[in-house]
Amino acid sequence: MDLTPLDVRYQEFPVEFRGYQRRAVREYLARVAEVMEGLLRENEALRQRIQALEEEAARLKETEGELKRAVVAAEKIARELKAQAEREAELIRKEAEATKEEILRQAMEELKRLKGEMERAKQEKAFFLSQAKALVEGYLEALRRLEKAP
Repeated sequence: MDLTPLDVRYQEFPVEFRGYQRRAVREYLARVAEVMEGLLRENEALRQRIQALEEEAARLKETEGELKRAVVAAEKIARELKAQAEREAELIRKEAEATKEEILRQAMEELKRLKGEMERAKQEKAFFLSQAKALVEGYLEALRRLEKAP
């Protein structure tokens, strides 16, 4: 700005016959200088405010960028965690399937073993019954002979 409040305050005007009243001009120029000083102070305050706001906007943009990067990183981590959880779930499912198959195999073997034991028990029962029957028949035959004997 080419004109300052001091320029206005101390401006000299040439005096001519029947010119302006010097005192009135000086008072007016003093008021204009004061208003100018106020406007300049306000202008400087506004410039500082603008600069502070621009700095804040830059800081917020930087923070926004960091937040965007953090969100992208969080999304990536979430996808990785989901994929890992799916892999672990599949592994657990396969292990459960293998365990089920092993339990079924063992159960079938146990069933086969129990059927074999049952069959042996039936055979032993039949053998025992035939032995007991033969023994009883032997005793009966011996008793009949004793009864017939003189």
